[in-house]
Amino acid sequence: MSENAKQPLSEIVGITMEKIREMVDVNTIIGTPITAPDGTMIIPVSKVSFGFGSGGSSFGGNKTPTSEAPVSFGGGAGAGVTISPIGFLTISEGNVKMISVSAPPSNSVDRIVEMVPDVLDKIAAVLDKKKAEKQ
Repeated sequence: MSENAKQPLSEIVGITMEKIREMVDVNTIIGTPITAPDGTMIIPVSKVSFGFGSGGSSFGGNKTPTSEAPVSFGGGAGAGVTISPIGFLTISEGNVKMISVSAPPSNSVDRIVEMVPDVLDKIAAVLDKKKAEKQ
């Protein structure tokens, strides 16, 4: 494929990638924090998936006098993005919790991950209690 035929394809791919960058940034995955009247901070969390495809061709059209490249060119590009809410991080009085918006955890790993903040809070409470007893 000649340089003239490559140029339109690279422009198509470049524009498509730029549009994907505009749609998917860190603010899409971790949303803008919201502060409730009681001081609780709520941070939305989402899962982002995207796919991308492109293609091009150089048809056997007439050649220009200054170039050996065919005048014709065909190409295309496309992308798809899916944004799915996962849940919300809540921060209240120093405690962080993940509130899931999906169905209950389906396997042991999901359950363990969901329990981590509560376990850490309980460990911190026990350590604080022991520290207070020593004093």
